[in-house]
Amino acid sequence: MKRLKDILEGTPVGALYGDPEIAVGGLAFDSRAVRAGDCFFAVPGTQADGHDFIPAAVGRGVAAVVCERMPSEPAAGVTYVCVGDAAGALADMAAAFYGHPSRELKLVGVTGTNGKTTTATLLYDLVRALGYRAGLISTVVYRIDGREIGATHTTPDPIRLNAMMREMADAGCEFCFMECSSHAIVQERTRGLVFAGGIFSNLTHDHLDYHKTFAEYIRAKKRFFDGLPAGAFALTNADDRNGRVMVQNTAAKVSTYSLRSMADFRCRVVEMLLDGMQLDLDGREVWVKFLGRFNAYNLTAVYATALLLGADRDEVLRTLSGLGPVDGRFESIRSHDGVTAIVDYAHTPDALQNVIDTIDEIRGKDRKLYVVVGCGGNRDRTKRPEMARIAADGADLAVLTSDNPRKEDPEAILAEMKAGLDASSRYLCIADRREAIKAAIALARPGDIVLVAGKGHETYQDVGGVKHHFDDREEVRRAFAALSKPEKRN
Repeated sequence: MKRLKDILEGTPVGALYGDPEIAVGGLAFDSRAVRAGDCFFAVPGTQADGHDFIPAAVGRGVAAVVCERMPSEPAAGVTYVCVGDAAGALADMAAAFYGHPSRELKLVGVTGTNGKTTTATLLYDLVRALGYRAGLISTVVYRIDGREIGATHTTPDPIRLNAMMREMADAGCEFCFMECSSHAIVQERTRGLVFAGGIFSNLTHDHLDYHKTFAEYIRAKKRFFDGLPAGAFALTNADDRNGRVMVQNTAAKVSTYSLRSMADFRCRVVEMLLDGMQLDLDGREVWVKFLGRFNAYNLTAVYATALLLGADRDEVLRTLSGLGPVDGRFESIRSHDGVTAIVDYAHTPDALQNVIDTIDEIRGKDRKLYVVVGCGGNRDRTKRPEMARIAADGADLAVLTSDNPRKEDPEAILAEMKAGLDASSRYLCIADRREAIKAAIALARPGDIVLVAGKGHETYQDVGGVKHHFDDREEVRRAFAALSKPEKRN
């Protein structure tokens, strides 16, 4: 239990009606999750306005309500706090309620379009391999010193964020690595957190269904670096055209990393083979179990961050060589007769192009590439024709299919994807993703490669707004098993 006035410290308050000394047992912004004695936050959203649910929260016995406008009939015995920004107040008060746990951790945020999950996860794996306790908040999973918690969002809400960080601090964690999505930054989910550093990976076409313009998307990412404190570090990709933009107004100490230009931390790909690549990091060579220049960027960011956090260079390089890929990121599955399937989360044009380019670097001229790819429903429609064009241009055959159609007609999504193709494009359209994967694998011959892109680690398909179990890796293995007898492949 905390006194309301104690968790209001640092929160801009317009007016307060009621008893500021009232005890608060928990925080909630969903009226359905409210318990007696909680403080309810009426946050305006894109789908619903929390103010409409104040009566329901009061009916469940809340002690206090934080809102941007007072209800017409305030309830007796409830304290009302009027603020200019309910979402910001939620973040500030959540941090205070849990005792500002981020101040007890070395918290590092990773933002950008691609590479966030890999970078954050590898940092977590690295510091734990070096003997430290750490936490992870990623798209795939949340971890508290080895204990896994199912992930619901790339960056969860402020209440869950601070609750998890309190658990991390109490468990003796020294570090926490978290993905910071553009949605989370704009929605104030990271407000009130004290970061030891931030990493910028890259910026490409994504989330324009939410941000509307690329300029707004840039501004959303930049807000994270604008908020870093003096004494923190800001590590930015010098090879990305927006890398310098991100850090131009930050109070943090700026460092750069690069594969192509002068930077504080430099990397060069010496050799790339099917099972890994040799990197030159600041003049030191290291073998890693990763493929692709995009992973070279991720690993350079991990290496640089570890050094900025004070780790020993030789220990970092030694440990990097033993780390393995993240689930659903360039994950390789091989059939008995030598067909290789690669499952990857690539769901943006740039990410898809990077994966195809990597495959091209390691496959021989006689090895065909089949690309299975779809585009999500109720998301950025402008990237659909580009994704199809990249797949068709880079593959011997593209198989266009569904990828979480949500409440859109899968055939309508495919029609928009096909708009990016011309008469010379070689492709199939198979709306059923299971059948699309089976078809690509059936067509492949020993030595060929099948790229299944878009879902990666995800274990569901969202069809009609309902999530059904679906795992690309499981489907690949089933298709391989069905063709395991030599006579099954013509």
